Amino acid sequence: MKPANNRKNEHVSLAMNFFQESAKSDFDALHYVHHSFPQMSVEEVDLSTSFATFQLDFPFYINAMTGGSDWTKKINKKLATVAHETGIAMSTGSVSAALKDPTVKDSFTIIREANPSGLVFANLGTGQSVENAKKAVDLLNADALQIHINAPQELIMPEGDRDFSNWLDQLSAISSALDVPIIAKEVGFGMSRETIELILSTGVKTIDISGKGGTNFAQIENYRRTTNKIDYLENWGQSSVISLLEAQDYLAKANILASGGIRHPLDIIKALSLGSKAVGISSLILNMVIKEGVGGTINQINDWKDNLKSIMTMLGKNSISDLQQSDLIITGEAKDWCLARGIDYTRFAVRSTTKNQKT
Repeated sequence: MKPANNRKNEHVSLAMNFFQESAKSDFDALHYVHHSFPQMSVEEVDLSTSFATFQLDFPFYINAMTGGSDWTKKINKKLATVAHETGIAMSTGSVSAALKDPTVKDSFTIIREANPSGLVFANLGTGQSVENAKKAVDLLNADALQIHINAPQELIMPEGDRDFSNWLDQLSAISSALDVPIIAKEVGFGMSRETIELILSTGVKTIDISGKGGTNFAQIENYRRTTNKIDYLENWGQSSVISLLEAQDYLAKANILASGGIRHPLDIIKALSLGSKAVGISSLILNMVIKEGVGGTINQINDWKDNLKSIMTMLGKNSISDLQQSDLIITGEAKDWCLARGIDYTRFAVRSTTKNQKT
């Protein structure tokens, strides 16, 4: 079995190698109906959003990525510096590495050192104990704890877990015991409405549906296998778009977050239009900070803020919540999924008209 720090380095290296910025996505199956008169100015756009106990100035954040080695410590410092300078939230990679090996704690604590007053989410795998959950939060003085759900990754990972019988019980126990908000998060395999229902039954109200299309942990873990390759599982799961469509009945009951396969600001706006409170971005920012450096990444993220305002102005929407009244045509596999699962995809195309009729 390889040391954990080597595995962490492999994960980052493979995520970079497999990254495809222009890859086709289910986000391309969503098309806005263009209405010619926005009847507003860019200055009127408010990018702020809220979920759980948090108020965010911007509706996107750096999602869980890495930590656990000297190399990933350097990456985390850069990412935390970007978060600090741009005012966006950030999640760590899984802190389990530091709980198992205290010598790598600084690869996580560097995040809080570089961003002392920012919004930081710690991250831990499902099935962990309440004690470890508290340690993860304390290690970073974290504002929330992401509990990642990754059964396919574990099963494909050569050294992964094989018993998931206690996951829901542990999620419920952690939710009851901790004082900070808990975020249940997939790792790129998406969620079904049945999954969301089970998560809500544990008391967790903030859910990152994290669909496929971004970092592919099935592909990464399959590549790491020396024998018995199972590459036919590399397309497992639902996309972020399909997962958000599955979540529609729960938008009033839960704080739905989206991540997985975000390529640019238009994808962010589309996710928000499907009811996400905020959008997490991992591999895109990781590749950016490695290739363009901290300064270049800061400039790009600040440009995104302006781009988001421009897109919202084209849509005539002043706020993030207003985006849920934008008119979207759903096509392709996303439409096929809706037909198979009994989701009324046609109502998204006339949301602005429906709102006007009600008022």
